[in-house]
Amino acid sequence: LTGKEALSHFPSLGAPGGSGPGKGHVKQCELLQLSRKQKRLCRREPGLAETLRDAIRLGILECQFQFRSERWNCSLEGRPSLLKRGFKETAFLYAVSAAALTHSLARACSAGRMERCTCDDSPGLENRKAWQWGVCGDNLKYSTKFLKKFLGQKRIGKDLRAKVDIHNTNVGIKAVKNGLKTTCKCHGVSGSCAVRTCWKQLSPFHEIGRLLKLRYDDAVKVFSTSNDAVGHSELAGPHRHGPSARQPALPRPTDLVYVEDSPSFCRPSKYSLGTAGRTCSREGNCDSMCCGRGYNTQSRLVTFSCHCQVRWCCYVECQQCMQEEVVYSCKQ
Repeated sequence: LTGKEALSHFPSLGAPGGSGPGKGHVKQCELLQLSRKQKRLCRREPGLAETLRDAIRLGILECQFQFRSERWNCSLEGRPSLLKRGFKETAFLYAVSAAALTHSLARACSAGRMERCTCDDSPGLENRKAWQWGVCGDNLKYSTKFLKKFLGQKRIGKDLRAKVDIHNTNVGIKAVKNGLKTTCKCHGVSGSCAVRTCWKQLSPFHEIGRLLKLRYDDAVKVFSTSNDAVGHSELAGPHRHGPSARQPALPRPTDLVYVEDSPSFCRPSKYSLGTAGRTCSREGNCDSMCCGRGYNTQSRLVTFSCHCQVRWCCYVECQQCMQEEVVYSCKQ
């Protein structure tokens, strides 16, 4: 999620003037900011380009929703610079990007939008029956396997930032895995459960985003330490309390980790536009978001639908009402 991705609609596969049937997805791959290896994989996987675009949009929208009340609101402005640093916000971006890719790939398989994958392989459920009964499970197994191949294995060595980025990417993938649940459907006369079909289904992405936001709030600052037992360096966090207090604590697989403290995001910088002009809640976050500069108060009239009634047979009739609304925004 660099902010440079093309999020506009791609040309349709059968558009006039195209390069022939089945070539539309190749053009779509060229519109995305991908490495040479990723573009090669994209061209070989019809349906992948559109899935990647959906994942980019899903990750951006969820990030902006989770940080809508924070000083850093996950704006696309400043994102390339942010991704070069080791802030908590960078950790969240890596995690939510990986989660969105994992989620979108699994859903694309079950929806039949990818040529090389289909429903999940739940025991006792044939793909043909799954399509017939409309119970195609989300294929998380294929999604995670393909994603590791697509992202590639970096040669990290002693590079602390690379270790941190890979760790946070895996946190995002694990968040999707933890949301996988089994859903069942009964088949039989008059609703009886003579036959029961079960399949795997992912949690809504909002739940995953909320979980990752909690991980962000409790993110762990880490450093690199040598582990003589395994012969290489690893991530370490603050010392634990108790008998093992002398030993640095290893971050848990579910912890988001970072290596440097974040800026305040109060003023415009290469990382964000600052908070001037942002709307806030007077009882909630105005003091924090406005960074002590104070806030402006403005009244405005808003129109909304009211006194709605259902009319026979098939439409709803509403009146238009107006009310005064008070808006608070941070001062310059």
